[in-house]
Amino acid sequence: MRRNPAGARHAVLAAALGTVLALPLSAPAHAGQVAAAVPEGAVTVEVLAASGSGCPPGTASVTTKSDKSGFRIRYYDFVAYSGGGAALVERRKNCQIGVLITVPAGWTFAIAEAEYRGRARLHSGATALQRTNYYWQGSSENSSTEETFTGPLGGFWSTRDVAPVLIYTPCTAQRVLNVNTELRVDGGTSGYTSSMSMNTGEGDVDTLFNVSWTRC
Repeated sequence: MRRNPAGARHAVLAAALGTVLALPLSAPAHAGQVAAAVPEGAVTVEVLAASGSGCPPGTASVTTKSDKSGFRIRYYDFVAYSGGGAALVERRKNCQIGVLITVPAGWTFAIAEAEYRGRARLHSGATALQRTNYYWQGSSENSSTEETFTGPLGGFWSTRDVAPVLIYTPCTAQRVLNVNTELRVDGGTSGYTSSMSMNTGEGDVDTLFNVSWTRC
């Protein structure tokens, strides 16, 4: 498993850069060789299945970007709490979501970048963790990233993975991408409630996958 190095952390923003997105797919290309063209036909994404304490039924969605450069996963009830009387079960939340991606015939794509965005409210002495891994259905390999946060910290955070090499999927019309995300909070020495959220209701919060297109 590959992990992000610790990124710069500030009171409002925490960022981490550089994990490899190693996908078990076909012909590689350098990440700088991003195809300028995009398919003329429809690109669709849909939630095939979702489960876990962080995404009860009906609380996760996925949409394509209008320019077909990627897609967004949004969660509407994904937040972990600790301290201040919060129940132990609230300390860890997870979501496993399967995204069905359908592309026009004659086109294939590679995931070039993944960005995870959320909001933290961590008091002094509290810590939190965000861990995500994803893999193509039927593959034994996966890409994984993990980032820790230390209070005091309040505001939006983001972690970002950039693929140094683009590895394009086989030329099939449909693929299923499984994305597993975990949020964990430890209230530590703080007597107050701390939280870690990927809830879209918090503001500019989502999981974004950017793709690079090429013809088959």
